Amino acid sequence: MATAFADEESIGVPAIISKKKQLLSSSLKRTSEWILSQDIPSDLTVHVGDATLNLHKLPLISKSGYIHKLISKPTTDSKIKTIDIKSIPGGIEGFEFASKFCYGVDFEITIENVALLRCVAEFLEMTEEYAADNLITRTEFFLQEVALTQITSAITVLHKSGTLLPAAERVKLISRCIDSIAYMTCKDQQLSRSPLNDANRNSSGFNPKPIVDWWADELTVLRIDIFQRVLVAMKARGFKEQAFGPLVMLYAQKSLRSLDIYGRAKKKIDPKQEHEKRIILETIVSLLPRERNSMSVSFLSMLLRASIYLDTTVACRLDLEKRMALQLGQAVLDDLLIPSFSEDEVFDVDTVKRILTNYIEHEGDGSRLDYATDDDLISLPPTDAAQVGRLMESYLAEIATDPNLNIEKFIGLGELVPEQARFNEDGMYRAIDIYLKAHPTLGDVDRKRVCRLMDCQKLSREACAHAAQNDRLPAQTVVQVLYSEQQRLRDSSMYSASFMGGDSPAVSYQGTPVLSGARYQSQSTNEVSRLQRENDELKMELFKMKMKMKESSGPLVYRETQASSTNAPRSADKPPLPKKSFINSVSKTLGKINLFLRSDSVGTTKTRAKPPKDRRHSIS
Repeated sequence: MATAFADEESIGVPAIISKKKQLLSSSLKRTSEWILSQDIPSDLTVHVGDATLNLHKLPLISKSGYIHKLISKPTTDSKIKTIDIKSIPGGIEGFEFASKFCYGVDFEITIENVALLRCVAEFLEMTEEYAADNLITRTEFFLQEVALTQITSAITVLHKSGTLLPAAERVKLISRCIDSIAYMTCKDQQLSRSPLNDANRNSSGFNPKPIVDWWADELTVLRIDIFQRVLVAMKARGFKEQAFGPLVMLYAQKSLRSLDIYGRAKKKIDPKQEHEKRIILETIVSLLPRERNSMSVSFLSMLLRASIYLDTTVACRLDLEKRMALQLGQAVLDDLLIPSFSEDEVFDVDTVKRILTNYIEHEGDGSRLDYATDDDLISLPPTDAAQVGRLMESYLAEIATDPNLNIEKFIGLGELVPEQARFNEDGMYRAIDIYLKAHPTLGDVDRKRVCRLMDCQKLSREACAHAAQNDRLPAQTVVQVLYSEQQRLRDSSMYSASFMGGDSPAVSYQGTPVLSGARYQSQSTNEVSRLQRENDELKMELFKMKMKMKESSGPLVYRETQASSTNAPRSADKPPLPKKSFINSVSKTLGKINLFLRSDSVGTTKTRAKPPKDRRHSIS
């Protein structure tokens, strides 16, 4: 006996306890196998949700501390035959896995079921205190050695854990998966990044086209709140913020693709689903990188359409509008054709007007500010006003076909187009002509207001020729067009005459080869003859226009003359003097430029009216 006691002391008490547990576990396994093989009647009924299982007490209490406490709880009935298990993670599926483990039935632990097994094992208290190599130990070993060692498997476990909340949070399974994903993705980015890619930025500040990582598509299966936590952890680990663009874009495209954001049909979406989509969209906008050009304009336009469709917060919409304004020079016409989900108008003109207003404010700001990382500000690249001017003229021409478009909205948007962004007025004239054609009931006053959007002196010759014969334009606008063209030809003719009188062509046009002799004199003569012919044609057009205006106002002058002859006594000695009319004054002062220029542009430089400060950021 003493020898045996000494041997026990030399081995150590913990080793003996561990050996006893192993022996007990093997004996219980053999007992479970014997119970199954002998088909012994069950002595315990377990209710899990709506399911009922007839099992045996001994295998369950040998490995589950939770079931052991339920059965050993003192009651009036010494023999408990029924237990009810509520709120178990995974429901009946999770409990079946646990009961099989208790009975010793072999099954494979995979990345698809390890999250469920770990949560169930924690709920049923399947620890080493009740059996050696219990389910918690088994699942922890699989997580550390297999599941959390690769990006794809860790994302799969994280996705499965999202359906097991809050049990997965209690065992810190979600935080461990997120930390593993962040570590491995940052390591992968460092390995795949080369110095050539880091230096691949041109002087204008544009980034190279981002390459979507091979694991990016895996993240799109996550819930939006878990996806957000993953990106925050990646950023904390050192992941480059500009590389978030492809990740956010993929997630948005997959989660919002079921929305009908390109049509004008009424919403056909369940209110609960609409609320979920709204939360997803607002979170995505908050995750967008702050660096300029990190997202394409077309993607920002898609998010803005979805924001209007889902009726997100005002802050979310204004953020997207500001981002689009900073990259408006890269936009195409389809990016601005945002449908209006109201029944009045086809396109959402107010949104585009706010985008253009933001663009003008940033272009006019002397400091030329922009977003940068951590809300810092950097300078904008060189201006792209010419592209924006052409884009807005095309947009005006497109929305002009809407018969329900209010004249105030059309004029208000047209006045915002910067003067320096328009090389000529042909695009604005085209938009005005389309609007007048789509709105034939406009009065003469409204047509004049619309025509004030263009400067007749900056029309090309082709546009002048078309406008001179355009019946939709007011007569005053046609006269301005004709006079501007005549003045242009007159200036050209005077220059040619002075050029032939001995002025040096090298002084007038530096770099132009000087012509000499008969060849130069012949070309100059032909140019003067052509300009004189065009001048004569314009004079004829002006004469026809004066005659047309005189005919239209002739009956009125005749009636006024009759009324004056009946009311005032005629002198017998002197013949009556002809009464002056507006047409006479036009004919006498036709050569004066001030008559035919717009009243709001005489002696001043043309400027565009800007909306008041308090209305620039209005969402209505």
